[in-house]
Amino acid sequence: MAEAPKFGFVSLTQLRGVLIAFCGESLKFGPATQKALAPVGDLVRRAAAADHFTGKSGSSLDIVVPAGLNAPRLVVIGIGKDSDLKRQDIVKLGGIAMSKVPSVAAQATIIAEFGSGALKGGQIADLALGVRLRAYSFDLYKTKKKEDELPNKIEINFACSSPAGAEKAWALAAAIADGVVIARDLVNEPANVLYPVEFARRASTLSKLGVTVEVLDVAAIKKLGMNALLGVGQGSVHDSRVVVMRWDGGKRGVPPVAFIGKGVCFDTGGISIKSASGMEDMKGDMAGAACVVGLMHALAARKAKVNVVGAIGLVENMPDGKAQRPGDIVKTMSGQTIEIINTDAEGRLVLADVLHYVNKRFKPKFMINLATLTGAIIVALGQEYAGMFSNDDKLVDRLNKAGDATGERVWRMPLGPEYDKMIDSKFADMKNTGGRWGGAITAAQLLARFVDKTPWAHLDIAGTALGSPQTDINKSWSSGWGVRLLERLVEDYYER
Repeated sequence: MAEAPKFGFVSLTQLRGVLIAFCGESLKFGPATQKALAPVGDLVRRAAAADHFTGKSGSSLDIVVPAGLNAPRLVVIGIGKDSDLKRQDIVKLGGIAMSKVPSVAAQATIIAEFGSGALKGGQIADLALGVRLRAYSFDLYKTKKKEDELPNKIEINFACSSPAGAEKAWALAAAIADGVVIARDLVNEPANVLYPVEFARRASTLSKLGVTVEVLDVAAIKKLGMNALLGVGQGSVHDSRVVVMRWDGGKRGVPPVAFIGKGVCFDTGGISIKSASGMEDMKGDMAGAACVVGLMHALAARKAKVNVVGAIGLVENMPDGKAQRPGDIVKTMSGQTIEIINTDAEGRLVLADVLHYVNKRFKPKFMINLATLTGAIIVALGQEYAGMFSNDDKLVDRLNKAGDATGERVWRMPLGPEYDKMIDSKFADMKNTGGRWGGAITAAQLLARFVDKTPWAHLDIAGTALGSPQTDINKSWSSGWGVRLLERLVEDYYER
């Protein structure tokens, strides 16, 4: 992976390297920015006029070797109206700022001020978060790189009125940034490197942050009766694992919040094998589990005042003489039975057992599971929203608000008895697919049978977590989707 930029928080008089400033509409600069750019004020105005730059949100003006300024380059980024900016907009501005730093630069300074004045510590941390996420790239396996891909350890300084306050705020935001990066790294890894046992080993490193980590091997999983999960992985040479992570940052005895992730480290489809086209993307079928690990890191690293359980089911779905077949019937940990209609509908089998296990053992306030579960959700929502299915209106409302705040948006999809009938089986309690129509919904209906009355939400992230849309803060195949969404949910509603 490319090395992360080194961050510094300096006074407004310490401007070094490439200089990046922000302005509002009609070239409105803050007072400190005006002072810093005074020697080139006329140059900026003339360049802006020549380029029709007015400070519109997201636009930029680039001046190379500005005469009168001790900087190799000056970049002015438009923010539009200060009053319209939300927290997520500031994160995006950080990403835009990072995109304007040349790959050959060794140092850059961002003046942390908008037209209305100096940014507060939390706003500077949001700006730095955007810089960090935009700077991410996954190039671990490249042995020959183009000139613009050559590694360059860059220092990004944030010039501000209170460097100490900004640095303190960044210490908390850095935990979130690192959590997203961890999730991205896990999803981007190839499956020959990141198989279930290796994934479990990496999750176990969270113990360094005070997270209690339990790794259940095949014998332990079998003893618990998680036969649906084991059935998915029985055709692989790589043994399945279940990892349970606990962060006890809240009051003793308070029920935890729980997050469950689908971790299919590679999905061939099993006996119901997928077509060859695009199968390489199935190394990312563990993005739900990656999100849970990244989230647990973020919460533990910033010492969140909440009790949290993170659980992931790790399997590899392969065709083999030992693999489960269409028509097989498995008994889940809950005692319910499932007829296998299609072995490529495997993620719900993994989640069914882990959901029941977490619910029975920890009795959480709520459970949220994440899974790259169905292609049907991409047909329905594209890649802009994750599908959200839930039995609890309050949880839905909170997830919606957290999604709007972070830009990781969710859209509620229906559940109902009419859809539930579509997965009734002639030979077992249910079948693992209801057919072509409403595929994302019937998958959620199956999961709903394993949560009892516990408030629960299922997030189908097939369209958002891998092959991710390119944005101002993500240029990676994997976005690390869900870490910021769920961290914000916890921060806003469950920490006391």
